[in-house]
Amino acid sequence: MRIYVILFNARTDNEGIHSLQSGDHNVIMMFTEQDDAERYAIMLEAQDMPSPSVEEMDATEIEEFCASSNYECLLVEEGMLVVPPENNVTETDWQADGEHRSPEVNNNNAGDRPSEGIDYDQIRRQLEGLL
Repeated sequence: MRIYVILFNARTDNEGIHSLQSGDHNVIMMFTEQDDAERYAIMLEAQDMPSPSVEEMDATEIEEFCASSNYECLLVEEGMLVVPPENNVTETDWQADGEHRSPEVNNNNAGDRPSEGIDYDQIRRQLEGLL
């Protein structure tokens, strides 16, 4: 099965893959539809993330990468509306300059809510508010 993932510095020695933090682990989103992945990438860029690109890959390749890196996979199927969380890391494991750093969470617009992973109910409410 072919899926789409969001990469930074695609096809370079300093390539990074977009992931979400959920508790103490990372989740890589695998989009079944290119349009959905591109929309999500645009939203990331609007949050001042480095310029992402959408790349088509084999799902098995990403699943194997996740298993070897202790990441999880999330299949985002057509019709599932996802938006980037309000909490973004200010420094990621991957850096555009090639240096490795530990992530720090930026709670902009998060109020006093603790970051305990992805709040899908809140994302759903935000999306419903757009309709």
